[in-house]
This record gives sequence, C-alpha cells and structure tokens, in this order.
Amino acid sequence: MEPADRPSEDSAGGSGEARSLNFIEQIVERDLAAGKNGGRVHTRFPPEPNGYLHLGHAKSICLNFGLALKYGGKCNLRFDDTNPTKEDVEYVDSIKEDVRWLGFDWEDRLFYASDFFENLYQFAEKLIQDGKAYIDEQNLEQIRQQRGNLTEPGKNSPHRDRPKEETLDLFRRMRAGEFPDGKMVLRAKVDMASPNMNMRDPILYRIRHATHHRTGDAWCIYPMYDWTHGQNDSLEGITHSICTLEFENHRPLYDWFIDQLDIHHPQQIEFARLNLSYTMMSKRKLLELVEQKMVSGWDDPRMPTICGIRRRGYTPESLRAFCERIGVAKFNSLVDMEWLEQAIREDLNKRAPRVMGVLKPLKVIIENYPEGQVDQLEAINNPEDESFGTRQVPFSREIYIEASDFMLDPPKKYFRLAPGREVRLRYAYFIKCTGYEQNAAGEITAVKAEYDPATRGGNAPDGRKVQGTIHWVSAQHALDVEVRLYDRLFMLENAGDIPEGEDWKKYINPNSLEVLPACKVEPVLATSAVGAKYQFERNGYFCIDRDSTAEKLVINRTVTLKDTWAKVQSKGDK
Repeated sequence: MEPADRPSEDSAGGSGEARSLNFIEQIVERDLAAGKNGGRVHTRFPPEPNGYLHLGHAKSICLNFGLALKYGGKCNLRFDDTNPTKEDVEYVDSIKEDVRWLGFDWEDRLFYASDFFENLYQFAEKLIQDGKAYIDEQNLEQIRQQRGNLTEPGKNSPHRDRPKEETLDLFRRMRAGEFPDGKMVLRAKVDMASPNMNMRDPILYRIRHATHHRTGDAWCIYPMYDWTHGQNDSLEGITHSICTLEFENHRPLYDWFIDQLDIHHPQQIEFARLNLSYTMMSKRKLLELVEQKMVSGWDDPRMPTICGIRRRGYTPESLRAFCERIGVAKFNSLVDMEWLEQAIREDLNKRAPRVMGVLKPLKVIIENYPEGQVDQLEAINNPEDESFGTRQVPFSREIYIEASDFMLDPPKKYFRLAPGREVRLRYAYFIKCTGYEQNAAGEITAVKAEYDPATRGGNAPDGRKVQGTIHWVSAQHALDVEVRLYDRLFMLENAGDIPEGEDWKKYINPNSLEVLPACKVEPVLATSAVGAKYQFERNGYFCIDRDSTAEKLVINRTVTLKDTWAKVQSKGDK
C-alpha cells in the first residue's frame, strides 16, 4: 500500500496519525484519478428499521460517512423499509439519534426505500415487458425445493415461460390487492443452473397485506432487499455501495438488475463486518434478550447497541477512534474487546475529572483527629490537563475506605492498611491502624487509626515513606449512591459463531451485572448531570445513569482502569 497523504482523523475521527490507505480508499482514489463518476464520491448508510443499531453498524457508519468526509463527497442515510411487519418508527428515530451522536450529518439526504416504491414497481414492469420476470404461483416451499443446491442445478418453474402479457396482468392485479398473502410472487428470469444460488430466479415481490409505517395501506406488495438495494443506490446517485462480506455473492445479481434496466451503475464493494469478542450482534437475538427481559432494554449498558454503550458512558470520539484503529479488511476476524475498552480509557483519561468513590465502604475512625473539625484539602481534577484545575475535598474524623484496602493478616506485597501498618490517604494524611471492630460473625465493621497532622498533603517532613496510597471519602460529607458494575454479557469468546440450533443463552454471563446499593462518593457529584463522566481513582471510569433521581444518584461503571478479564479467565480455567 502507498502511504496516505492525509491524517487518519480526516477519515473517521481517529488518532490523527498517518496510516496506509485501506483497500476501499485505494479503490476510491483510483476512481477519482480516472475521473470515474465525474469525480464524485457518494456513499450511503442503509439500515433496516427493525431494531436498534449495534457496534457493527457503528463501523459501517464511520466508514461510509468517513469516506464522504475524506474525499469531499456526500453520504445518504437511507432506511431499507421494505418489511412492514417488523419495522417501527421507534427504530427509525433511534437510528437517526445514533448517527447524529456518532458525529455525522446526512444534511438533506434522508431517504427511505419506500420513497422509491413506485420507481421500483415501474422497473419491475420493464423487466416483465422485456421477458426478464414472471409471476410464479408456487408456494415458497415448492420454490425452495426447485432451487437445487451447490452441486445440483435448479429446476425451472412451470410458470417460467408464461406469456409476459399474462405476467403483467397478474402483477398489476397483485398490486391492486386481488390476491391473498402467499398466493404468488414475482421472480426474475435469470439462470436456474447458475452456480451462484442468488442468481436462480430470485423473488422480486411478495404479497403482504400489512400497514406500512410510512405508506400506510397504499401498497400490499413489497420488494425484496436484493431487488431494492441496487436500484435505490442508482436512483440516489451512489458511486460506491459499501456492504459487508455476506453480500459478496449477491453482487452479480446487483449488477445484473442494473444492467438489465440500463441505469446508473454504482460499484458494490464488500468489507469484513465487525466481530467483537464476548459479544453477539444478531439483531434477532438481541431482540430476544429484550423481549424476554434478560436485559433491561435496548439501551441496557451490557448490550452491544450504540444506545447501550452510550448509556454506559462511551463517547462518540472513543467509538470513532476504535473503528479507525481496527481498520477495514476483506477477511473476517475476531476483534478483542480490549481494543474497544482501551479506546474509551484513552479518551476518558483526557476528558474525565478525577474524584474519589468507595464502592464497598468500610468505616475508619481516626481517634486522634479532633471531633467536629473539617479540613478542606486540595485535590487535582485531572493530572493530564491542568485546565481542569483543582477542587476542595472535605476531611473529617470518620472516613470510608474500600473494604479490600484493609486486611487482618495480609500477604506479602500487600501495601494497604493492616494492624500496625501506615498508609497514605490520597491528598490527605498518613494514618496508622491502631485497632479494629468485629461483629459476631467475625466480619470487620470498623477500623481504628491515628493520623499524623504533619503529613498533610500526603508527604512526611521527616522523609519517611509508605508504600501504599488509598482513596477515601469523608463519612460526614459522602453522598450515598447506587453503583452498577457491568461486565461482558457473554462468557464465550466467539459468541457470534454459536451454531444455529445450539442454546446460545447458556453462554450468558450470570455475573454481567453487580449492583452496589450503598457506595460513597465525594459531595462534588451532587450536582452531576445525567451522562457526566468521572474517573473514580483506582476503581475505573464511571457515568451518571438516567435512572438517577433527586434523592439518589445511579452510576454506571463504563470500564475498569485496566483489562482484568484475561486474568480472571485464566484463574477460572485453572
């Protein structure tokens, strides 16, 4: 590959580092150099409005809109609304929101396949008049049986050679609503012996008496995707029709239709879809999770939907950077979830203010600290960016620390609090454990300690060192919050490749959600808006959830500070 002469951020909001052109960009640049399409670049993103968009769609959005941005072209948003029984305005609205959230704008180029229903119908009549299409009155099972297989050719329908005048009459009567669902279909007359199964007289129209979300009851026949796809591309002036690899075998049919109609011919180009570890991106199965209430909805933060990861705290910048980093290839592969998680860590490391939050609180009583006294200590909001400034953190006689930051009998290399040990409280003082309290079950209920007032700010004037630094919050000033810890929804690394018929639900991670109802955080979070993002020091990145109320904040963990999944998995395997 030749090196790109543009920074990668021009393509899809990436890191800004120069990179090689991907194979689609190479095709586009060759076309531009040859003056093809009059020097135009025009792409489209064509989702079906039958579910919420997922991360795989995000890759396609970034690719299609990114190419248009990079080459000064245009990108349409077009809804493939050809199946009225599965589509809904709710999905249309959610798709628009997701595309905008990712940072892209289709401007005045919003289209629907239904905008072109009359054009498609007229194209179909032309095929009939040219002897290239016929009405088949067999049922779908009969048609399926006659298609043959990869080693045997198909058999012609008994209706294949019916006069075109009769086919045209039946097709018009189909449109008029004279026939019930399933009575007949319109098929293209291509080649029943073709080694490509898609070319064996594909169905163009089926009868479906169903109300469409845009056209109402104006139509009772609806076009199939293979028939709609290329003609819509042509009518919209698309130059590069970018699809995922499963449409590669459909390309000859895409080309055949356009050639028969002698209309503008876009170039279909296929790329590898996104396969992400521990994730499943089948809309049908995601819908099942929602309908069976195995998740709280399409925007459950465990879902691989764009609205789900948005609610979890991911940023559009991080998702665009992820799509840029994984690149565009012609061969399917499995992308490690860590690539996605690292993208959000890198982004939030720059933009998220730091606070202290204690997830599993254990009270510490500092017995030599004056009762009623409150110190205001200065804390850095983001060491990566001085413009974030500092904040004042209250300190009092009783504080909360993480329960895991105290042990009665610690192992080697445990540098946190234990009987007789001294640690540094972040931004505060050195404290030394002088005792503890237990309940009847032997559980630690409180730790007693003494502080060294000379170590304010976390440094000892006598030069003594401590190896452990822990976070804390003042018990008197802490906010009570609910924290939701999310983990990967599936335990199987390649969850997207579970064979059809196998019980895929057995691979759902039973520990994908842990709710901590009584966490303690700094009072600065009291005025946080929904969607506000923070780094809880030592605990990860967190986001204020929409379930928050005036009485109580609900906070989602977006991602841990480092990847712990591999370690957890390896321990579990032993």
